[in-house]
Amino acid sequence: MINILLNGACGRMGRTIASLAADDPDVRIAAGVDSAGSPDGDFPFFSAISDCNVSSDVAVDFSTARAVDGVLDYCEQHGLPLVLCTTGLSDEQLARIRSLSERIAILRSANMSVGVNVLLNILRDAAPKLYEAGFDIEITEKHHNQKLDAPSGTALALADEIRSAIDDDLAYTYDRTGRREKRPRAEIGISAIRGGTIVGDHDVIFAGTDEVITVSHRAYSRAIFARGAITAAKFLAGKPAGLYDMRDALA
Repeated sequence: MINILLNGACGRMGRTIASLAADDPDVRIAAGVDSAGSPDGDFPFFSAISDCNVSSDVAVDFSTARAVDGVLDYCEQHGLPLVLCTTGLSDEQLARIRSLSERIAILRSANMSVGVNVLLNILRDAAPKLYEAGFDIEITEKHHNQKLDAPSGTALALADEIRSAIDDDLAYTYDRTGRREKRPRAEIGISAIRGGTIVGDHDVIFAGTDEVITVSHRAYSRAIFARGAITAAKFLAGKPAGLYDMRDALA
């Protein structure tokens, strides 16, 4: 049985994780943390992670960027493995995560779904071939109107995967307003759409001469991310220090 400390327990993702964990015989929510609201589930609850005195095997964080520093402090103090799902982190936070992973196990992923992580593997293989053949690369993402960061962490992860696979210095372009010039070849355009209750749509567009290839992922429920977070928690508990990602958990 894996005991999970759930940070962000009152958010949409936190509630979904708690619901799925209640039906999973291999995990239990040992405690929940959130600065506002009350969670769904019968487990100890704390408004601040620093107040948590319940033992656990792994922490799962689905909160906000401003709450991540406290999570890192807690996990460092307690030597607790961390599944970090929050996006929109600063360069300073990312640097600290890399440093802290030398002392504890951290799994950080911009997207916890199986489909997106398989898609990353597909892009690593396909992008260099298509770029060499002259295809332009654009990424569009759509999310609900409550999402705080843009572009999404998943869109950036897709772009990073493509850029790392292509032996060229590709720039990311987020806005072409006021730019009167032809599209440079060495760029990836990234566009964000916010509206309604869209869970998460991502399209990677390879636009060539007289042909277009679009690779898409559609999320129809937050449950796919919650299931991924639970899979990651099972994988990470007991692992040695290091920086892992979701593809390690799915290997």
